[in-house]
Amino acid sequence: MEEMRGARQGGSSLVKEFSPAYYGLCAVGGMLSAGTTHLAITPLDVLKVNMQANPIKYNSILSGFSTLLKEQGPSSLWRGWSGKLFGYGVQGGCKFGLYEYFKRLYSDVLMDQNRNFVFFLSSASAQVFADVALCPFEAVKVRVQTQPTFANGLADGFPKLYKAEGLTGFYRGLVPLWGRNLPFSMVMFTTFEQSVDLIYRNVIQRRKEDCSRSQQLGVTCLAGYVAGAVGTVISNPADNVVTSLYNNKAENVLQAVKNIGLANLFTRSLPIRIAIVGPVVTLQWFFYDTIKVSSGLPTTGGLGRHQEATDLLA
Repeated sequence: MEEMRGARQGGSSLVKEFSPAYYGLCAVGGMLSAGTTHLAITPLDVLKVNMQANPIKYNSILSGFSTLLKEQGPSSLWRGWSGKLFGYGVQGGCKFGLYEYFKRLYSDVLMDQNRNFVFFLSSASAQVFADVALCPFEAVKVRVQTQPTFANGLADGFPKLYKAEGLTGFYRGLVPLWGRNLPFSMVMFTTFEQSVDLIYRNVIQRRKEDCSRSQQLGVTCLAGYVAGAVGTVISNPADNVVTSLYNNKAENVLQAVKNIGLANLFTRSLPIRIAIVGPVVTLQWFFYDTIKVSSGLPTTGGLGRHQEATDLLA
């Protein structure tokens, strides 16, 4: 492909694009990028979950951190770190790897469809599987972060939750998790793809393959931050519902919505979520595309000559 020329300058690809090894590499890249970035922001996640579970006590970022440190000590800020590392690592592997697979599949099958529809469908398909993998980790993580006496981490949290609630306890929040992550993923991936295309077309005004690797990664970071911020606003109501259900604040989604209130669904914990998700998504895309580039593959997104010709024919 002509689109690959610039990205492969200076060496050949370690794997053939769109081969099983390629999708495996994408899954590994997603696992490493998602797991490490989520681990790094564990203190912010601990505060976010507590602000959602107890908004009166933890009513702002600064006072919330102060309360956690004063009452539970510095170690409380790292509660649930194993759930962040392993849970979101598994989710990231499924999300990025399957997104690449479904994007290729749907692009071939739905050639006459709008590109945004392909992005929406691909990201949604990948996220369904990714959240099934994440859900048990998330169920334990939220309880560890908001209930200090529940467990120390995954090792003792998994058997304790299973004993108390059975298998249903691990997947109690799956539907609201889909409600949070499906819109986020669909908006995030589509916004990322469109932002990359927009930057190359209107800002840099060069094709991706004509840019250096550092320029390509710079585009990745800028598009990643925009995508993360937009996705956060869309998914905030469902994120509040997930926390409410996992902390037994409500028996079902409708009760959770009623308890939280319509306005609070959109505003509660939104500033700290933007502070968390924007940089996290940026770093995820940066690490993910760095792994791809280091393997001789192009960065994600952006129209190449082959795609431009296809769009013109359409």
